[in-house]
Amino acid sequence: MSKRIFEGEIHLSIRGALAISVGKGTQWALRKFTNGGSSLPGKLAAKIDPAVLAQLSKDYEVAIITGTNGKTLTTSLTYHVLQQKFDRVLTNPTGANMAQGIISTFLDPQPTKAGQKKMAILEVDEASLIHVTKYIKPKIIVNTNVFRDQMDRFGEIYTIYQKMVDGAALAPNATILANGDSPIFNSKDIVNPQIYFGFNHQEDGETMAHYNTDGVLCPNCQNILHYKFNTYANLGKYYCPNCEFKRPELKYAVTAVDHLDYQSSTFEIDGHPFKINVAGLYNIYNALAAYSVGREFGLSVEEIQKGFSSAEQKFGRQETIKIGSKTIILNLIKNPVGLNQIIDLLDYETDPFSLSVVLNDRPADGTDVSWIWDGDFEKLTTHHIESVSVSGIRREEMQLRLKVAGLSEEEMTSYDTVGSLIDSFQNQPTEKIYVMATYTAVLNLRKELAERGYIKERMK
Repeated sequence: MSKRIFEGEIHLSIRGALAISVGKGTQWALRKFTNGGSSLPGKLAAKIDPAVLAQLSKDYEVAIITGTNGKTLTTSLTYHVLQQKFDRVLTNPTGANMAQGIISTFLDPQPTKAGQKKMAILEVDEASLIHVTKYIKPKIIVNTNVFRDQMDRFGEIYTIYQKMVDGAALAPNATILANGDSPIFNSKDIVNPQIYFGFNHQEDGETMAHYNTDGVLCPNCQNILHYKFNTYANLGKYYCPNCEFKRPELKYAVTAVDHLDYQSSTFEIDGHPFKINVAGLYNIYNALAAYSVGREFGLSVEEIQKGFSSAEQKFGRQETIKIGSKTIILNLIKNPVGLNQIIDLLDYETDPFSLSVVLNDRPADGTDVSWIWDGDFEKLTTHHIESVSVSGIRREEMQLRLKVAGLSEEEMTSYDTVGSLIDSFQNQPTEKIYVMATYTAVLNLRKELAERGYIKERMK
């Protein structure tokens, strides 16, 4: 029988047992008769018993990854790290990171033997955190970063962070592992214990963030923050020249960045060498977060290194797909900071390439697409791009944005479906084609690619 939460205690309930039974039955049916589904079983189970998650997760030690950017890769890296020590680790690999998706994850647990510790590493949407920690009391909550994202859903960065603070407060014994290079995570007192990770990879200097950057005001005196060094966006070794506000002490730190190219990153954490098969400083932050979780759970440096080497590419995160003689590099874009980091990756590309941008405005993408005007598309004019194409629901606005950025309208082609865009890949003048796409656009692309046999699986 299942249990439910009532006045702070867990009680047996027929409703809970029914919820689990319906959820598992739905999950089986979806896999048997369709291509599956990652959220529906949890949605139905929660409708029957809103507290079903408490029963499903009660035997697990849990770590949660939340924040605006980097959740999926950080969760994947952490999952592979924890697998080096623990026999069974549960996770939500499809990116179903709202409450119903988390319930579905626990409805389909991996089998465990008697005496084995049950571990779960969960990606959780920052606005949904409060709905998850109402029932799950994790040991660790990782705060990756807070950037402006989906204005129609979240609002400004301080609204997002307050949602994360409120969610964590429901699990006051959970330790917050926070990105210490982000000023917002040091901006208010919270009830949870908090430790920090960040970068200490270069000598102190004196700089400021780009003028078009959110979150660079001192929370104490509203002065503009300065930096001893700035990694990207508002991240770095910050301090206020007008008061005592500054970056907190770091427990875990990147101590060197040795090599970056468009396929991999080589760096050191706490003096130990690491490599991941994705590029960009932002992904080193994700690896640092995963390392920090591993160390908090008692893993050795060697175990973490092995975990990183076993991690595979994640959906839409520098995912490489072969279509005949063409190499497609697929990247998810969803907000200005993430977009600019993807554009910066092109600096490592030495060969000419083609570019495709697919912009949708469905609820999962964010219905407000004004963020594309804050992205640094102007930087694309510095690259040897032989062909540009656009697609998606808002392709006309994307085409206008690229035209304003300085890309030639005569060399730009618009495709009304992702199928026609994929058809065009074989005729592109370059071997490499970089594709930037919003969330539902990535899903549509991968669905079409799977149906054509170019990839083996498709995201649900």
